[in-house]
Amino acid sequence: MIGNLQCVVLDCPDAPALARFYRSLLGGELNRPDPRWGLSDLWATLHTGSGLVLAFQGVADHRPPRRPDPARPQQFHLDIEVADLGLAREQVLRLGATLLDAGDDARGWQIYADPAGHPFCLLRG
Repeated sequence: MIGNLQCVVLDCPDAPALARFYRSLLGGELNRPDPRWGLSDLWATLHTGSGLVLAFQGVADHRPPRRPDPARPQQFHLDIEVADLGLAREQVLRLGATLLDAGDDARGWQIYADPAGHPFCLLRG
């Protein structure tokens, strides 16, 4: 082993706003004091109940990925397991997500973009 994953960092135009979006989606604690980093208008964190830490870095000229455009690929995405795919769809759309690919019921997963354009999947648990 070379190291330990500290956090997953998402570039975005508004770090605090995207952190709030993911707190509404995943739960957890925003901007918990942590000696590993400072907090500012350009840096926010979310410590989830599972132990995963997401960090959000404000970037003035943020260009969101466009799935499935190879000129601006998704680069990474988050898979989020949910108990009820239909209910979760309604909830994330209310939070400001955009549906990218609804798929079909047999597939068991759907693709969305967060408010900054990062793709994530909801997976039927």
